[in-house]
Amino acid sequence: MTEITTLTQFLTTANTQFQIYDMGRRVQHIDMPTFQKIENLTSAYPYPIQGHAQFAIVFWNASQQHYIWFLKLPLDERGLLSPAPRTQFIRMIIEALGRDPAQVISEEQQQKLANHPFSFKPIPEKLALFNALVKKRLGQKASPQYQLAYQYLSKQMSVENWQKIGLQGIADVCVRLHEPKHLSMIINSFDYASQEVQVAVCQCLEHLTIDNQLIDTVLKKLITVDNELKPYFLRALASDEISSQMGISHLDELALLDTNALITIAARNWTALKNPQIRSIFLEALSKQEPHLFNQIFADIVAIPSLRTLLLSELRNPHRSATLSAAIGGLFKVTKEL
Repeated sequence: MTEITTLTQFLTTANTQFQIYDMGRRVQHIDMPTFQKIENLTSAYPYPIQGHAQFAIVFWNASQQHYIWFLKLPLDERGLLSPAPRTQFIRMIIEALGRDPAQVISEEQQQKLANHPFSFKPIPEKLALFNALVKKRLGQKASPQYQLAYQYLSKQMSVENWQKIGLQGIADVCVRLHEPKHLSMIINSFDYASQEVQVAVCQCLEHLTIDNQLIDTVLKKLITVDNELKPYFLRALASDEISSQMGISHLDELALLDTNALITIAARNWTALKNPQIRSIFLEALSKQEPHLFNQIFADIVAIPSLRTLLLSELRNPHRSATLSAAIGGLFKVTKEL
């Protein structure tokens, strides 16, 4: 019998259908050709975070019962999946389930599989958006919380009743941006929804591709809201490089590129760093942080394939400040000691 070495092989051999979602930086679908290249070690994982690929596999068989694995697998220095841990996970699954991952298993088996070393639990904000996105892509009904969130965001209930709606309901509304009334409803809600609800909407939008009208609304809010709320609105612009760059420039002008803002940019708005001016602003602000934070964030974002060459070129930039030069020197020192 042919040895199964990839997750794609395993799930295909088991006669299941499946979808892949990145769960590390932004919750987003990974198409099958891309995932096959990742699995075949011919392409680096596109959205690495802290040296790992964090992704979800949603799979189902003829019974239409859906199953989910949240996996966190290490990457090598080139950003490729490390084969050994993946093989270990596949062998563990085959040992527990045979070659049918959708079979009914005992509670003891469920507990064993839930606690394997490659599992992780997404934060509630990501989990809510993931659940909403998967249900929509599979043509399933939204959660029971959807209707209440819709009523609140469409001003059919009092603004003061914001505590009655849940994050899952807001996520269900947000993933339906392109359905009738939803876009205008979300745009208008920024004029009257409670601060807490606006933040929750931003936490959902950061994982979605939003259109120009909503981008303009969020960008205007970013400029006018209180300083402590600005990072949330910046995150909501994550799908658009240009507006993210404008948002970062705004924070820089107000000297608000603190630790929280820099982590936000690295985790969500990293595509803005393709712009040379924004990249310089970001690195200069990062160099003023504690050395361990500079080293950690730089190591994290330099692993992103679309940024790697650009960031490495900054190490040789003759126009960088003395502060940034010192931070880079400290990074090299730590690297040599490892």
